[in-house]
Amino acid sequence: MEAKAIFENVFKIEKRLATRNSAPGIRVYDEELIEIGNIEYRTWNPYRSKLAAAILKGMKQMEIKLGSRVLYLGAATGTTPSHVSDIVGPKGEVFCVEFSERNMRDLMQVCEKRGNMLPIHCDARLTQNYAEDVGEVDILYMDVSARDQSDILISNSKLLKERGYAYVAIKSQSISSSTKPQEIFDEFLGQISAHFEILEQIDIEPFDKGHLFVVLRKR
Repeated sequence: MEAKAIFENVFKIEKRLATRNSAPGIRVYDEELIEIGNIEYRTWNPYRSKLAAAILKGMKQMEIKLGSRVLYLGAATGTTPSHVSDIVGPKGEVFCVEFSERNMRDLMQVCEKRGNMLPIHCDARLTQNYAEDVGEVDILYMDVSARDQSDILISNSKLLKERGYAYVAIKSQSISSSTKPQEIFDEFLGQISAHFEILEQIDIEPFDKGHLFVVLRKR
């Protein structure tokens, strides 16, 4: 069995995606732990993580790397943020913004085991409430269920460094259930086009329906 690197700290093990476990022996969800050459890896389920789905669907621009400072909006219970934590390593940081109190309880438990994950219980619309604590970041990641997703992204882009990258899962059903998804995606991209250059657009079906995963660079 071999762990083949496809991006920095992202691997394929027998066609399965994986990250090197930065909290050995500890699972975050139902992932499998695999030891190869005295290194423990965590399998990364694309049905549980839109970033994993995007990678498997051919995403080319992976700027989340060792040492990256990441602002993660919509951290939920910590599934994808924990894999981002593995990727950025001990010198990186993942600022996990989550509004739901129920999700926050689970997220806190994940963060307790990972020194580079910092939980922030806040509405992602209220950027000013955590801006000072977060400071400037290399990467902005957004996976929120809200009608005003474009506004949230633009508001938080003030914390993203010049020419920094954003990874966004656009959720069509959260914006409108009566409009065709492609129309919603086109409108979203039009709304943020003055702030971001659009580098990639990735359809992540069959892993997730009604979503478009986009890779952006701040203008």
